[in-house]
Amino acid sequence: MTRQNNILFTHSYFLRFDPKQWALGQPYPPLGTLYAASLMRHNGYRVSLFDVMFATGPEGTEAAIEKNNPDLFVIYDDGFNYLTKMCLTNMRQAAFDMCKLAKAKGCRVIVSSSDSTDRYEEYLREGADFVIIGEGEHTLLKLAEAINKGETDFSTIQGLAYINNDRATKTPGRPVLKDLDSLPTPAWDLVDMDVYRQSWLNHVGYFSLNMGTTRGCPFKCNWCAKPIYGNRYNSRTPENVVHEIKLLKSRFNIDHLWFCDDIFGLKPGWVIEFARLIQKENISMRFKIQSRADLLLEDELVKALAQSGCENAWIGAESGSQKILDAMDKGTTVDQIRQSTWLMKKHDIKPSFFIQFGYPGELKEDIALTIEMINKLLPHEIGISVSYPLPGTSFYEKVKADLKKKTNWTDSDEMALMFSNTFPASYYKQLHRYVHQNYHQHLAKNSLAELIKSPLHINGRKLKKALSVFYHAPAAMVERFKLKQLEKAL
Repeated sequence: MTRQNNILFTHSYFLRFDPKQWALGQPYPPLGTLYAASLMRHNGYRVSLFDVMFATGPEGTEAAIEKNNPDLFVIYDDGFNYLTKMCLTNMRQAAFDMCKLAKAKGCRVIVSSSDSTDRYEEYLREGADFVIIGEGEHTLLKLAEAINKGETDFSTIQGLAYINNDRATKTPGRPVLKDLDSLPTPAWDLVDMDVYRQSWLNHVGYFSLNMGTTRGCPFKCNWCAKPIYGNRYNSRTPENVVHEIKLLKSRFNIDHLWFCDDIFGLKPGWVIEFARLIQKENISMRFKIQSRADLLLEDELVKALAQSGCENAWIGAESGSQKILDAMDKGTTVDQIRQSTWLMKKHDIKPSFFIQFGYPGELKEDIALTIEMINKLLPHEIGISVSYPLPGTSFYEKVKADLKKKTNWTDSDEMALMFSNTFPASYYKQLHRYVHQNYHQHLAKNSLAELIKSPLHINGRKLKKALSVFYHAPAAMVERFKLKQLEKAL
């Protein structure tokens, strides 16, 4: 058989389909897609990328296929990005449309994503020839090799779903990759980096890229789905990571990095060694991470993070109620959230909180405890969501019977509560508005107090933030009044 050696990669995250993220203008290239493309190229395949990040819709698929003439059309979503893990219906429909368009052009269609792993039968019905289940790079390589040889029996390829005898068939899962250093550097050259850079510069004034140092998360939060990398935790070596940082800085002149790991630097001693190498190589690079409150309680570790360039650490605070944290199987305490926040601020790392409202059993007093925690600790940023049931979680099983036709959001700003709870969905939407205004009011009050205390350190930015209290204070009062009206109507 003649070897099929031309693969066109794409993904299904259309920034324009997510109004909130389009307005923010801070897109990251599809890192998971670039890893897969790099591995295939490393094994002798010709690869190209149809990057739909800034595309207006799936209709550009036909032109991309005509230009690149691929044998395989691979929709490979970024397993590192929470926006793709959420499985938004806008993006699912776009993936279905691209499957059909590619099939009509005679391509073999392969899909790898969180959503297709959970809903492989739907994707197979919508035009995909194969769906990769879980971590995808090596499954894709094995599949491409089998197709090249003209094989028709794919049952020995681990981590695959396909139609066999008119029925969807799924093979046993593939173990996750342990040696992450064995993967070639992502195929960054396939990306039109100028359009990403311009978006960042236009919206925030600096340029950031994404980078992964680990895969998986060993913690057991019962609402968190892990369809791609699972509960195993594997890490690149600090040396390997520092090598890529140097490459990205020299090649793309980046100002900032987002380490998009679920949990950054969990492996004992990793952060300390990473900081040592950063200093040894004289690298100056600002970055943000995602971590947990209980992992940021050692002074030496937090200090090393700061010395290596960490300026912002997002933690899953979730709730100020210990009852709710325990119900989530979070494994952290409210006191640990306080301690880690204090320690980060001590070393000039900005602590940021993911907050989750609407978990089953949450009452008004639990909500009040969360608001109180935010007001007292004053994180740098907060990201508020409502509990979102994802397949494969025990939380999903608890509320599954209550889910009707709607099981996913359309875009990341929808904030719809999709199951019955203490309060209706309208309440949580209003709560979201109130908590944000109340949070910014407290930030402004704190800035005003600091300005009064140290007037000699005043600058335009600090003055603007302090004076914003005159906007946020009345706005918070209005949103609180609306929330109280909703409570009375219940």
